[in-house]
Amino acid sequence: MAEVEWRIDGAVRRVLLNRPEKRNALDGGMLEALTAAFAEPPRESERAAVIRAAGPVFCAGLDLRARVDMGANPIERMLHTLETYPLPVVAVVQGDAIAGGNELALHCDLIIASNAARFGMSLAQIGLVPNWFLAKKLLEVAGPMVTRKILFLGDPLPASRLYELGVVSHLVEPDGLEAAAEEVLARLVANAPLSLKAMKLLLLREMKFRDGIPHEDIDRFLAEVRQSADAKEGMAARLEKRPARFQGR
Repeated sequence: MAEVEWRIDGAVRRVLLNRPEKRNALDGGMLEALTAAFAEPPRESERAAVIRAAGPVFCAGLDLRARVDMGANPIERMLHTLETYPLPVVAVVQGDAIAGGNELALHCDLIIASNAARFGMSLAQIGLVPNWFLAKKLLEVAGPMVTRKILFLGDPLPASRLYELGVVSHLVEPDGLEAAAEEVLARLVANAPLSLKAMKLLLLREMKFRDGIPHEDIDRFLAEVRQSADAKEGMAARLEKRPARFQGR
């Protein structure tokens, strides 16, 4: 069975993360499959897309054992393809969405979350950093102070808090998650398709203002951090389930 499955179901493109035994952690193959799922142009009959995940966890981020580089192109390419998909994309988040999983949800247009879900970026706890593209999205949707809290402390925030901040669009009880998702999808399908496409394009263009900011020097520093001894120690400690011993080098 594929670790990413997708199909067109009437007017809805349905994408499923299907690696529950690994908490849907993203490896290189899953990133490629997700990119392919949203690179395929929508058919004339399509009106919306939805991303779900099998098991209790939405996505635990990048698979540290697979050593997918946060600074490399695959995750950025996947998220850009997702974000620029011409139709509205809904994330249905039943459990933790951490690091790359958090970004996966944030790059969707609407987030329907269970009140049991949590969102976070635990990178500082393992000596890693988000790249420019990922940090920009977090800042864009969560605002400066919440972004600092998420990045600097690394602890996940409950979906209820992000709902209060307007990051999560719909917050429901766990047993009502699927019904709420289908209701939102039905409303999207009933709306005018040209309006939806035009609105999405409009919003994407208006949110591009940060793309032109020079950041080559920051990219170089981020690359140094990702290759540091602390990063190697942090990832080893996380995999070995022990406290990390950071040395600042």
